Amino acid sequence: MRRQHNAAEDRPTTRDLRPLLRLLGFLRRYVWRVFAAVLALLVAAGAVLAFGQVFREVVDNGLKSGSAQALDQALLLFLGVVLMLGASVLLRAYLLNWLGERVVADVRAAVFDRVLGLDVGFFEATRTGEVISRLTSDTALLQVVVGSTLAVALRTTLLVSGGVLMLAVTSPKLTGLVLLGTPLVVVPLWLLGYRVRRLSRASQDRIADVGAYVDEVLHGIRTVQAFGHEAEDRRHYRDRVEAAFDTAVRRSLLGALMSGTAILFTFGAVGVVLWVGGQEVLAGQLSGGELSAFVFYAVLVASSVGTLSEVAGDLLRGAGASERLIELLEQKPAVSSPDRPKDMPRPAAGLIEIDNLGFAYPANPTTRVLSGMTLRIAPGEKIALVGTSGAGKSTLFQLLLRFYDAQAGTIRFDGLDIREAALEDLRRRMVIVPQDPVIFNDDAWENIRYGHAGMGDEDVRRAADAA
Repeated sequence: MRRQHNAAEDRPTTRDLRPLLRLLGFLRRYVWRVFAAVLALLVAAGAVLAFGQVFREVVDNGLKSGSAQALDQALLLFLGVVLMLGASVLLRAYLLNWLGERVVADVRAAVFDRVLGLDVGFFEATRTGEVISRLTSDTALLQVVVGSTLAVALRTTLLVSGGVLMLAVTSPKLTGLVLLGTPLVVVPLWLLGYRVRRLSRASQDRIADVGAYVDEVLHGIRTVQAFGHEAEDRRHYRDRVEAAFDTAVRRSLLGALMSGTAILFTFGAVGVVLWVGGQEVLAGQLSGGELSAFVFYAVLVASSVGTLSEVAGDLLRGAGASERLIELLEQKPAVSSPDRPKDMPRPAAGLIEIDNLGFAYPANPTTRVLSGMTLRIAPGEKIALVGTSGAGKSTLFQLLLRFYDAQAGTIRFDGLDIREAALEDLRRRMVIVPQDPVIFNDDAWENIRYGHAGMGDEDVRRAADAA
């Protein structure tokens, strides 16, 4: 079983969000839904910020005044903000999830369309499991980023900026104290977050390694069993699973440490604010409602800063996944139809002329499989190619089908250089019966009909009877 290079080593680890922004171009066709989602997001963030003023109203006018009517009015205001928050969150969640799923579906379709058009040489250099990983795990990560992470990042940014503004309005003195203590909270979280981001990326890569190894072994299961290689493959698979487990455990440990540190520093800072603010309340420089509002905004800002640290890691992971998907979208096939293909002669005669053909596979360009080959096959003539393994028999058929282009010489079909014809037109002229036929995961009807979508059931039955 041929082992291909470990594509995991080539996976990009990016600190650049531009690949993610490029894939977000898929959102352009849904601009009105994006606008509605952003509007709902702004309303939800505004409702959260309004809670601080609601608390101040409840304490200062509802409780302190001793008026039941004032308390009722304050609680009705609270209920109104809750209803506005609930409605906006519901709308935001639905629209963003819809957009996330829609973008992923569009990206998957675009990537799959591109992959189907790539040349055979690309799949010799790239593991099938690696391509599958990009179409599944990378697009799934992109769905989370578009449907959730981006919204959290924008909402948290709004809460931080709005919270700091409300802090300054409530008490400039306490705001200065909070801002002075902010680096003590942010720096440890940022350092831990950086390590968590690296381990998250490593964990994603190890999981992709597991999937790629499974794909490789199961595709070569006959070779595995014929060589009695099961024990070694079980051991190699366990090694990869354990590597993924170890990375995930380290990531979880650091994530837990970051969460604990965030709670410790955040509520420690709240305690300091309460003590200083309490002194001002006792001195009559600050009301109880203002202190309640200030503590609410301080907790909101501190927790939002911690969330931004975590979200930044998720956004960078999404950017890394986007970069891998963009690589496929921008991959150019080495073999393609010419810009202005020539029509193949009609009706087809079947004349094949091979003139001084020379070819080496892209994976091993220094070793010529065919060299100076010249051959003419007349219409209706039957030719048998005989030779040892590796002599170039299968290679010649692959060149006829233009899976590859020869480095020297020409192949003409009915007098036309096959490189001047459209790939679809050329391949439609040929029929190949492989030694090991591929059976697709469908019923016999569809497998017989494969490549002839317009074939009716009676035609399928006649073909089956003839076979």
